[in-house]
Formats: sequence, C-alpha cells, structure tokens
Amino acid sequence: MTTDCHVSISLDGYLAGPDQSLDAPLGVGGQRMHAWHWPGTEPANEADAAATADLMTPRGAYVMGRNMFGPVRGPWASYDGEWRGWWGEEPPYRAPVFVLTHHAHEPLVMAGGTTFHFVTDGFDAAYARAREAAGDGDVRVTGGAATVRQAFAAGVLDEITLDVTPVLLGAGERLLDGVADPGLRLVDVTWSPAATHLRYRVGR
Repeated sequence: MTTDCHVSISLDGYLAGPDQSLDAPLGVGGQRMHAWHWPGTEPANEADAAATADLMTPRGAYVMGRNMFGPVRGPWASYDGEWRGWWGEEPPYRAPVFVLTHHAHEPLVMAGGTTFHFVTDGFDAAYARAREAAGDGDVRVTGGAATVRQAFAAGVLDEITLDVTPVLLGAGERLLDGVADPGLRLVDVTWSPAATHLRYRVGR
C-alpha cells in the first residue's frame, strides 16, 4: 500500500506552462512535455513504453487538484455548462478520484469505474478518503503542482517519478517551489530522446 506521484516536468522544473485555459490546459507550451506518451502516438522506445504503462496502470484511488480536473475557477456555476473533466465520459482512472476544491459539487459517476468526489476540507481530508477507498491498493497523487506540494508537506508520499523533458518553459507552475528537502533516493532511471524517467523513494 504505497502512495506515489508520477508527473512530467520541464527541464527548468515546471509542471505546467503559463496561462492555463480551456484551449491550453497545460499552459502555453506545456503539451510539449507530454510528447513522449501523447495519446495516439507510439512510445519512442522501451523506456517511454514502460513509463506510459505505469501511468496507465490503475491505482486504488487518486487525489488531484481542481485545476487538474478542469479550467473552471470560482463557483461551479461560473462555467457555462456542466464540466465533467478533460477525459470524456470514460476517464482512465477507473477508481475513486478525490478532487480538492473550495466549492461543493455532487460526485460525478463516469463510465468505466471512475467517480470524481469533490472535497472542500483540504488535502488531509481528501487523502484520508482516498486511503480508505483504496483499501489494500495504492494511492496516486496526480497533480497539479500545488497538490503535489501539499502531499510532500503532509509526508504521505512514498515515491515520486519525474519524467524530465528537454523543454524550457520559463514560467508557469513550478513543481517543487517551497518543498522542504524530502530526502529523495534515486532507485531507477531510464531514458529516451524525449524524456528521462527518474523514480525516487522519499526518505521523509
């Protein structure tokens, strides 16, 4: 029963570029960090294929930030329409997903086993619900950057995998700003021309 995180970052440490929007969900230029596993493309080599397989392997439950769930800011009614996530009616999670938000929302039951639960009382509460829902399974913290930083601050991460891409964004959401040294220990590294895949154990 581990808790992990697996995210792609730019060479200068950003998880997303500036000016995230409906048209640019990863910020300006952010999509370039995901070329190594972009849907509809074949992984460049075995390293990318293995990292993609890890991303797609279902966990027992997930925690994500609201900005990762969608572009909506403020009260949910401020969005013209019922937003149901970036992934269509059958998201890839196939498990309970606990979304951090300041605004209450009824759970969204999706095809394929994914249900989005919206948690208004902070990271600790969302993580506790995810841990309970996962049972003997693993929990994955999917992002965005602020949510990963809260996971570090709460001391719940056992591992983190970073897919470091040869992209310079220069601005946006930096992943590790303000994170106290968690005592990372490198346990695996593979690479392709598109990304270097670094898996760390968190010392805590």
